[in-house]
Amino acid sequence: MAWPFRGNFVRLFITLLRIRERTWLRYSLPLPLCMLALAARMALGQAVTAPFVTFIPAILISTLAGGIGPGLLSVAITAAMANYFFLPNQNIGLLYAKSWFIDLVFLAITTAMVVLTNIAMVNSIRLGRVSAELHAANEKLTARMAARTSALIQAEEQLRQSQKMEAVGQLTGGIAHDFNNLLTGITGSLDMLQTRLIQGRTQDFRRYIEAAQDSANRAATLINRLLAFSRPQPLKPIRTDINQLVAGMRDLIARTIPSGISLDVRYMPHLPATLVDPNQLEHALLNLCINAADAMPQGGSLTISTGHVILNARQASAHGLQPGDYDTLIVQDTGVGMPPDVQARAFDPFFTTKSVGQGTGLGLSMIYGFARQSGGHVSLMSTPGHGTMVTLYLPCQAGESPSQPGVLPAETPPARATKGAGRPILIVDDEPNIRMLLADILQDEGYHIHQEADAAAAMRCLRHLPALDLLITDIGLPGMNGAKLANAARELHPNLRFLFITGYADDTTASSAPVGAPILRKPFNMTSIPPLVQALLAE
Repeated sequence: MAWPFRGNFVRLFITLLRIRERTWLRYSLPLPLCMLALAARMALGQAVTAPFVTFIPAILISTLAGGIGPGLLSVAITAAMANYFFLPNQNIGLLYAKSWFIDLVFLAITTAMVVLTNIAMVNSIRLGRVSAELHAANEKLTARMAARTSALIQAEEQLRQSQKMEAVGQLTGGIAHDFNNLLTGITGSLDMLQTRLIQGRTQDFRRYIEAAQDSANRAATLINRLLAFSRPQPLKPIRTDINQLVAGMRDLIARTIPSGISLDVRYMPHLPATLVDPNQLEHALLNLCINAADAMPQGGSLTISTGHVILNARQASAHGLQPGDYDTLIVQDTGVGMPPDVQARAFDPFFTTKSVGQGTGLGLSMIYGFARQSGGHVSLMSTPGHGTMVTLYLPCQAGESPSQPGVLPAETPPARATKGAGRPILIVDDEPNIRMLLADILQDEGYHIHQEADAAAAMRCLRHLPALDLLITDIGLPGMNGAKLANAARELHPNLRFLFITGYADDTTASSAPVGAPILRKPFNMTSIPPLVQALLAE
């Protein structure tokens, strides 16, 4: 329970300190205080026989506020007043000796009281100053710790990105090779279409078109996955099929590991879904595979397997989990393995057995943090000379996949479109081929199309258009981006509707777009555009 007079006590203490800082005020206190004590003693009269009782508070206050000098001065004034008014000098033997003895005892006691009171006050002042300095030092230390913590968090995030880019660097050779193959499939199909068109042979058109579309879709998947690895990714858990995720990563992993390592992927059929961030899980899987490959410099076998376990209370407690169903993702190698002391520190941040410049020491610690943040766990078993097995435990989930409002899928099934009846649409994109394709497919539906390459030209067009029903714009425009362009266009055309397109793989661009505005991700199926535009204009 707090002392109710604490605030008043603190204010009184501060007042006494301020008086002590002024010499003239310190030595002016004893006389008026002793006179007040004398008046009080006289007012009491015969009710009190002790001559000094009312002077004690005056002596204490003088000492507390003034120090030992004013305190002793108040003692002298008190002795003089008491002898003059209450102890008259009577020359009759014992009475005179008794009066003298009382004065001597009073002076001894009050002098000791003044000295002790001053010592207590000085110590209190010192303690207060030390407390204030300690409080200031504590606040300074707290601020430095907060700044240090913030700097460490930033450094950890930078190292995390560095570690992710390290993985991307190991992918570069295989990705460049595969992407060139995909581009060859696209450009080669277009070359063959042009050749067959000149020859008048149209029977093979479908085959070449399908080949170009397949290569383009595979290239889009490859680029989106690379962007997901290289960009900062906050956890965005969705209901995920681990079997499908591993299957989608198989080719990428096969291109990443050296040719002397065989890859074996084993799937558990009918595996329940788990709620996890698929990008982070892919990143974790890729890192585990890269670590496994590094542990097999002379070649070996890498096995990826999915599974399902039911943990009872004892088993779950051993991993710091809740009892229940868990999906497992196991990465096992036949490499050099780890000794016990390395296993004990494998998940420690910045701990690495690789040489300087070969690793950040954040790979396994990031995987551990990701698993725990996802409600799961990661365990490691290793035998020197016989390999390592890392197991990810992820809690099973039931129900439908969570929706993503305001974001449209990459491909929307084509639907039957109605004619645009000349309704005006402005298309803004810095890529001329995309503008051309969008304009062609919408003009075929009867819409009146305007095209611009950047936001500045689009604003000039908007100022001269008497009416506009829809703005289709890329978000990543040079100069003013598409979101700012939309806000400016809304001021000129209050009823304007928007369709945003973007080539970014993450959702960071969506936050800058107006709330509820649809976002179409590149690449997309051109046949999905007319029904989508029709739906937007019908709202």
